[in-house]
Amino acid sequence: MSGKGYRKGPKLFSLARKKALMLEVPQEKGVKLAELISRIQLKEGNLPCFQQRDTCAQLSCCWQASCNAKMMASGEGSQ
Repeated sequence: MSGKGYRKGPKLFSLARKKALMLEVPQEKGVKLAELISRIQLKEGNLPCFQQRDTCAQLSCCWQASCNAKMMASGEGSQ
C-alpha cells in the first residue's frame, strides 16, 4: 500500500483526475468518482471494481486505501 494512506472526497477526486490525465483516460464533465477510478483501474490492468465489492484480492491496485474493501491474499476469495 502507498505511504500516502487513505484519501476521500475532493482530495481523492483530484488525485484520480491527475492520474487519469497521466494515463490518458477520458474524463467528460460530470463523471462520477467511482466511474473515473474504475476506468483508471482498467487502464492499469486491474478489475474495474472500485467500491463495488466487499473483498478484494487486487494487491497491486493503488486505490485500496480508499476503496473500503477488505483486502485478501490472491487465493483466499474470488476476484
